[in-house]
Amino acid sequence: MTPITTNDALVAFCEAVAQAPFIAVDTEFMRETTYWPKLCLIQAATPTHEAIIDPLADGLDLEPFLDILRDPAVIKVFHAARQDTEIFVKLGAMPKPMFDTQVAAMAAGFGDQVSYDSLVRQMLKVDLDKGSRFTDWARRPLSDAQLTYAIGDVTHLAALYPKLRDRLSREGRLDWVTSEMEDLVDPALYDTTPDNAWKRLRPKKYAAKYLAAFKATAVWRETAAQERDQPRGRILKDEAIDEIATQAPTDVEAFNRLRSVPKGFGGSRLGLELIEELKRVMADPEAHAPKLDRPSHNQPAPPSVVELLKVLLKAKSDNAGVASKLIATVADLEKIALSDTAEVEALHGWRRQLFGEDALKLKRGEIALVLNGPRVEVVEIE
Repeated sequence: MTPITTNDALVAFCEAVAQAPFIAVDTEFMRETTYWPKLCLIQAATPTHEAIIDPLADGLDLEPFLDILRDPAVIKVFHAARQDTEIFVKLGAMPKPMFDTQVAAMAAGFGDQVSYDSLVRQMLKVDLDKGSRFTDWARRPLSDAQLTYAIGDVTHLAALYPKLRDRLSREGRLDWVTSEMEDLVDPALYDTTPDNAWKRLRPKKYAAKYLAAFKATAVWRETAAQERDQPRGRILKDEAIDEIATQAPTDVEAFNRLRSVPKGFGGSRLGLELIEELKRVMADPEAHAPKLDRPSHNQPAPPSVVELLKVLLKAKSDNAGVASKLIATVADLEKIALSDTAEVEALHGWRRQLFGEDALKLKRGEIALVLNGPRVEVVEIE
């Protein structure tokens, strides 16, 4: 297969697929040493057409393809869509509506975060050659093996989607996946505004001094990473942000006493920049601290209740053939153990019907868990 490298060829492909009900999409990119992913290939396929697009080709305008991603009449099919979507959002094209086959597979009983090759093997009875998975996608020319590997990531995806969609429809679970897709196309999920960087982390304290330093450090790191196009972790590790917020160092010596920052960081150009930023916010922590509501309870979730809820969750997910991770997380179970009105997805919609109602009944002693051979079953208590 010859990649698309000219605008005429890209326009011709996009015109050919513009009326398709869905298009399977994948990307190959490099970001091991950068903040921003370097897009190296775009693969796309419908039931009748397929193409590899080379975004590194001189003068290639991706707008015709981005218009398809923006088209609400065309469903965009991905497997594990998060990183691909991040790339297209940065290009100004949120792929809506979307169908993520990894999420769909969780609802269809294929387990937590099933891989693409495993799903293809189970549903299409095809074994994929993954020999080119770890390769330099920025190198040109690409080998035949690389191109064959790349196009396989969407041709099989285009065959998978109708089968998986029909299976979920028959089982009455297609709406479950549709609701999950709404979260995946939420622009807030892909926000890289430095001022919001602290929100993706978990501050451990609520004092104004701590929160001011925590936010300032997170914002500074995000800005530094973007400006230098380096991964966040190469600037500072996540754990360093908590230690810096706790200690609030404002001179080189104090910085160099921290355990989680690189040796000599305090005296480096980056360290001196951060020291100045910390001095600025420490002059008035109340003005710079984000406003966070303290939890209404400080007590930990009762371990025995959480363990019972874990058993119930496993039983429910096994019996329904749904990945437990799609229903509830351990954090959700801890919140349910503490409150019958916890604001968690497990107590809303289809999750409440499948698991949440029984979770509350278990807490109230209205149902019990019993072993029936190797299976755990739920029984009503009279």
